[in-house]
Amino acid sequence: MTPGSNIPLPTARVTVDVAAPVRLDVSGLLLTGDGKVRSDDDFIFYNQPSGPGVTYRSGGGAAPDAIVVDTAAVPPGIEKIVVTASPDAQGQTFQGIEPTATIRSADDNSVLATFTPPQLGAETALVVVEIYLRNGQWKARAVGQGYANGLAGIATDFGVTVEEPAAPAAPVAPPQPTVQTPVTPPAPPLSTTPPPPQAPPAAAAPAPGTGKINLDKGRVSLQKNQTVSLVKGGRPLLSQVKMGLGWEPAYGGKDIDLDASVIAFGPQRNHIDSCYFGKLSILNGAIKHSGDNLTGEGGGDDEVIAVDLGRIPPEATGLVFTVNSFSGQKFTEVAKAYCRLLDAATGEELVRFDLTNAEAQTGVMMAKLIRQFSGEWEMTAMGDFVKARTVRNMVKPAAQAL
Repeated sequence: MTPGSNIPLPTARVTVDVAAPVRLDVSGLLLTGDGKVRSDDDFIFYNQPSGPGVTYRSGGGAAPDAIVVDTAAVPPGIEKIVVTASPDAQGQTFQGIEPTATIRSADDNSVLATFTPPQLGAETALVVVEIYLRNGQWKARAVGQGYANGLAGIATDFGVTVEEPAAPAAPVAPPQPTVQTPVTPPAPPLSTTPPPPQAPPAAAAPAPGTGKINLDKGRVSLQKNQTVSLVKGGRPLLSQVKMGLGWEPAYGGKDIDLDASVIAFGPQRNHIDSCYFGKLSILNGAIKHSGDNLTGEGGGDDEVIAVDLGRIPPEATGLVFTVNSFSGQKFTEVAKAYCRLLDAATGEELVRFDLTNAEAQTGVMMAKLIRQFSGEWEMTAMGDFVKARTVRNMVKPAAQAL
């Protein structure tokens, strides 16, 4: 398997073992539809080896540790089981270590798939694969998402309470996880009467010479804080668009793993849902994510988020597109970061925003789409950097920026 690929599971009981040249601690987390555990009891590891439908199996040092999933016994409301791995040795990274996950039938031990995450470096923990429920069918997806702050970072990210180094995670060498870093105080709610104004409510004022423009003259290249109305004179409102986000490592730098996401909000700046590599479809399929790109290599867009504006429910009035450095690398190590809006029907590039100035942060809000009273949508270039490795930590600053 390759990152982002998936297979249907032909059997209800599967085993996922993760092997490497060194001893690994393997764990499993049962997640609900919002991507979190219900309680710490849903974190399955060697000190808590069993949960509903999920069991930890030690290899005893002679064989790889494994997580066994009985999909028929997984309780209602659990939509995903993620399988994680971290080196047993304190502070050891995956640099030079090539872990391989093998998905097997738990009944006859036959191999269903294997996956080796590519190009690992400073990561000290991985979400290796996930077993997930989609349209009544259980499937397996190759993930290979790295964390630089150990298994504690993964556990915290999925809602497990972490105090001193939790579970089998080794103490982390990098700074503490940013998942609980305070952000600036929340902004007051958006007014619902009248509906959202033409200019995005709490955004910084446009610089002199900027302001709202339209698509009548073709492709628009935005500067920071500029707004474009996504209509052309005399044409129907745009319905289906794609937001492409791309980046390259800075000259001479190593591959950088960035994650593009979109966060949906209501008129009171209330968080409705987030679409990212771990949740590829939200709002009943109105927003879909292309999947995770782990390196930023290659030409064209690294990650694409398709948005069917005509199917966005009325309660969703604002979309904020963000990019995060999951592995903790800063945007000063990134070159050519951009976002561009395409007409999904024709493939025509409508709007482009190039991020010209970078800051030594781990998150950036690239652009936002705001629904107007008339039904049209407006896009505003943002380019605002924040300290946030994950989309979960982008929610508060994104709400303030609406």
